[in-house]
Amino acid sequence: MIASQVAQQLLQIKAIKLSPQNPFTWASGLRSPIYCDNRILLSYPTYRNNIKGFLKEKANQFGTITAIAGVATAGIAHGALLADAMNLPFVYVRSKAKGHGRQNLIEGELRGNERILVVEDLISTGGSCLKAVEALETHGCTIAGVLAIFTYGFDKAKQAFQEADCRFDTLSNYDALLEEAVQANYINEQDLATLQEWRKDPKAWSGQFQANELY
Repeated sequence: MIASQVAQQLLQIKAIKLSPQNPFTWASGLRSPIYCDNRILLSYPTYRNNIKGFLKEKANQFGTITAIAGVATAGIAHGALLADAMNLPFVYVRSKAKGHGRQNLIEGELRGNERILVVEDLISTGGSCLKAVEALETHGCTIAGVLAIFTYGFDKAKQAFQEADCRFDTLSNYDALLEEAVQANYINEQDLATLQEWRKDPKAWSGQFQANELY
């Protein structure tokens, strides 16, 4: 299974770290027992090539694709690798337009009639890649879907993609990660329960943890 292999590799190179007892602090300020940075894959040629192959295999399930778009910034490298593997044009979408020069939101050349696969490294709420999808559609392109390396599997993301009528898929996911982490003795049963509880309501879980620090 691709999901299990990718989860195993992400754990091996510490692209994903699990720390239920000493949570990480995300940029949003929320506490989380998991931290994911798939850019680390780029430093490991063997794993990088594995991911590229898996992305290509998944991409072929989206039907005809005439271009690849990466989501800035973490999706750019993986999108470019996939575009190279499929011999397709590549562009990337900024989080916001440049404040100078041509003030581009989309970097690269598009005619506006492409059928594009959008590549992201990580699906959290889905907000960033759906903004990229909207920008490409505004440009006249058709979206084949979104393909990412990993997803936390939040209901909010699933709902967002459903409402946007946008297909998405990932190489691996949170459930596969936890299964691999248990098998590798990376976490124990208590850690597993904590990680499962966090996924149900990350905001509430973070709030409880922060509240405990006040006492």
